[in-house]
Amino acid sequence: MVFYFESTVVSPPALLFMGIDKYENEDLIKWGWPEDVWFHVDQVSSAHVYLRLRPGQTIDDIPSAVIEDAVQLVKANSIMGNKMNDISVVYTMWANLKKTPSMDVGQVGFHKESEVRKVKVAKRINDIVNRLNKTKREEHPDFRAEREKRDRLEREDKKKVIREQKKKEEEEAKRRKDEAELKSYNSLMSQENMNKYDDGNDSDDFM
Repeated sequence: MVFYFESTVVSPPALLFMGIDKYENEDLIKWGWPEDVWFHVDQVSSAHVYLRLRPGQTIDDIPSAVIEDAVQLVKANSIMGNKMNDISVVYTMWANLKKTPSMDVGQVGFHKESEVRKVKVAKRINDIVNRLNKTKREEHPDFRAEREKRDRLEREDKKKVIREQKKKEEEEAKRRKDEAELKSYNSLMSQENMNKYDDGNDSDDFM
């Protein structure tokens, strides 16, 4: 089961979600999307909260209000973190998560520590948590099927772009060819006109 939330501080609302337990988290780690940003309380057990970016959006484009929603949701869903003030929440792109066979269920590391960001959370803000919980819904998604559908659509989009680019290149090549042929034809016609009015006699003597 996955819990979905909407961050309505932006329009359209940003999508936040998390697994119900460490086993769901394991599936989210395995079948995450390149557009997913992962949030977790630093050094303390907590839920794995994800933010799904919109097409073209990057981790640098996330509005501060959305980050605030995400970190508050993480804190509220950490047994220890929810009781503590002045905690840190780390976040990074899903692609930076590293999973090795020796790790426990739900446990992750990072490929590059330099790509992990950290934000301080002074205290729980109930207004934010309550607002998010009002949008909460439960679903039982097929993680693998959703990821495969996402990848298939991406491949189709890339093929479409390639086809359109090829079509433009062919049209441009045809335009250049037509221009070259027209230029050659005009040049030929100009030469024929010169020959038409040339009687072949270079002398002005009529005798």
